[in-house]
Amino acid sequence: MEIDGYLRDRAAHVEAELARRLADPERGIEPKLLEAMCYSTLDAGKRIRPILLLASGEACGGSLTELLPFACAVEMVHCYSLIHDDLPSMDDDDFRRGRPSNHKVFGEAVAILAGDGLLTEAFALLAAPGGGIEPERRIAAVRELATAAGAGGMVGGQVADLLAEGTGAPLAVVESIHRRKTGALLRAAVRMGGLLAGGTEAELERLDAYGGLIGLAFQVADDLLDETGNVAATGKHAARDRARGKSTYPSALGVDGARDRLRGLLAQAIAEIEGFGPRGEALRGIAGRVASRAL
Repeated sequence: MEIDGYLRDRAAHVEAELARRLADPERGIEPKLLEAMCYSTLDAGKRIRPILLLASGEACGGSLTELLPFACAVEMVHCYSLIHDDLPSMDDDDFRRGRPSNHKVFGEAVAILAGDGLLTEAFALLAAPGGGIEPERRIAAVRELATAAGAGGMVGGQVADLLAEGTGAPLAVVESIHRRKTGALLRAAVRMGGLLAGGTEAELERLDAYGGLIGLAFQVADDLLDETGNVAATGKHAARDRARGKSTYPSALGVDGARDRLRGLLAQAIAEIEGFGPRGEALRGIAGRVASRAL
């Protein structure tokens, strides 16, 4: 498999489906709200989370067509989180993916509501009838996403991240924050693919371990890119984390130590999915892409 081609193909499927779902006139969405929602959703992001769901589901024998709505729901939740993260009261960033953040274009009130709209629409999409996937699997996927995105996952991790600013937190605290703030949604995307495709218990165990490792690896790479000033890769101002006193992998381990940690996470993640054989090739390729951004 040529991983770049796979990533482009699956991203195109996700983007087309997102556009179709958001543009559905049956939704009756207020035009300005829809514009703000589309601004942060249809902007050619990396689509790593939905592609991870598709790749893990396909590794367990799932169908792209059946998995695609669930992948879009995960991306909606991710995009909501980015809108809110950029707000002045949160991470206070004026740029996202190389252009002005949502609140800089639409104002804080509409940006907050656009995030709320995406979060809610994601669960409406998960609960929509049809698609050929058994109700029990759909319910398991809803539970997985809600748990990852909620107070014990992404939202709680964001609070912990804010509270840790300026404290010089040690590695154990940094990893606790990022298992929730970044890692929970990535891990959930991987697990959801396996659950929706009817993966065996052994397959789900492998995917769970892989997803947890990839979630941390993604954050280590992001921290390194911010620290080393790679604006082209992040689409945001460089050195924002250091300026705000954020608890990051480079702050806890140094740049070289963080790179070593990233290499170790990558090796562990790839080892966890060896049991999938050729079916896990896309997952292996994604792991390599996640790490290579910062190595």
